[in-house]
Amino acid sequence: MKINVIFAAKDFSRASLILEMLNRQGYSVLTSHRSREVMGMLSEKSFDLVVIGQTLADEDGLAFLKNLRAKNKTIPVIAMLESPDTYLDHMPAGLTLEALLPHGHGAFGGHNAHQPPRISYKLAFFQLGADECLSYSQDLHESMARIRAVVRRTASAQPDEVIKLNEIEINLSSYTVRISGKEITVTAKEFDLLYVFLSSPNRVLSRPYLIERVWGYNYFGSPRTVDVHVRRLRSKMGKAARYVHTVPCVGYKLVPGVK
Repeated sequence: MKINVIFAAKDFSRASLILEMLNRQGYSVLTSHRSREVMGMLSEKSFDLVVIGQTLADEDGLAFLKNLRAKNKTIPVIAMLESPDTYLDHMPAGLTLEALLPHGHGAFGGHNAHQPPRISYKLAFFQLGADECLSYSQDLHESMARIRAVVRRTASAQPDEVIKLNEIEINLSSYTVRISGKEITVTAKEFDLLYVFLSSPNRVLSRPYLIERVWGYNYFGSPRTVDVHVRRLRSKMGKAARYVHTVPCVGYKLVPGVK
């Protein structure tokens, strides 16, 4: 069963990697630039998660979250920030300073009439009811782990998402791998490598492509790290390692028909 997600933001140029990761891990994602459209979508269909950017095309993300929580207090909400340490440079329409400060912190940040407090977007989103705050600069795999955690905490029990190919089985819900029914221990990067291989059988996958899919666009290490991780993964796969072929000077290819 797919997890239905709305991703609402003014601009999706920085969201391409997280959107791709959500889609290839089985989430059904609809995007929208406008808060009015999001509210309409929520009234017509059941969704499991809403992801909100700092700004939408028609209003600030904080103002939208306040309006959303006034109508729906239960749907999980994740805020996607431009940076983990950004501060408000203005007060969004319809919000007050008191609404964004923790209760009992009248002297928050040592502010006074001449020096108003600095309020981070992260604090503001949490104060208005966000379940989690992420940023585009955050590690992609950590972001996905946090998204899964929010869904686990708030969604009803869902059947495990499993991908099988011959004797290889990976469980996207529990992040586990089984070979011929026996669970093997893999690292997060090895799991993601195996996921990419199983998702692209008989396709040649270059090292740069694997780097982007598994390590993310902000990785600046050597492409040869792929070789190290593939070698370790193969050593754990036993006889099933025969499916992962090296393509000289290019990368790797998973061939499921090999005997």
